[in-house]
Amino acid sequence: MSENGVIPVDQIESIIFLIRGQKVMLSTHLAELYSIEPRVLVQALKRNIDRFPEDFMFQLTDDEFLNLKSQIVISSWGGPRRAKPYAFTEQGVAMLSSVLRSKRAVQVNIEIMRAFVRLRQMLAAHSELERKLSALEKKYDKQFKIVFDAIRALMSPPEKKKKQIGFMVKEKKAAYGKRGDKGKEKS
Repeated sequence: MSENGVIPVDQIESIIFLIRGQKVMLSTHLAELYSIEPRVLVQALKRNIDRFPEDFMFQLTDDEFLNLKSQIVISSWGGPRRAKPYAFTEQGVAMLSSVLRSKRAVQVNIEIMRAFVRLRQMLAAHSELERKLSALEKKYDKQFKIVFDAIRALMSPPEKKKKQIGFMVKEKKAAYGKRGDKGKEKS
């Protein structure tokens, strides 16, 4: 929590995932943000299930949940669970505030909406920069190609270097086939 009692946008952005091609937040994370138990959130969801069509909320499959756990790299994430978490789209999160009806839910939802807007703005700014660069590239001749290639390289995320498995032995190379003073026969 920040000083003014609201969660920082950066913290919210870190728990927005891309699942089934949609930006979503999981019920376990949302319950934590709302300061309620996950079962309370799920109960409220089930009592108002008609407010949550598939484009607002869906439950993760076993494969999606296992994949997400491996990405987060926490073996006991979510603790011992009997049920898979629910994933809420931006519209589903907005609907939750009307279902939960607490001041905390309203405050948290405002911050979540700000996080979703900020993510959209960052994506739009990146695509706008890409469009402008393409227009400049068409406008100027090939002498600037090196500059444009360098800018594109800076825009792309860095490649992760794979760690080499094993070890390297550094030994002096044997001098096979070389004849020095020791190798000459005396006549």
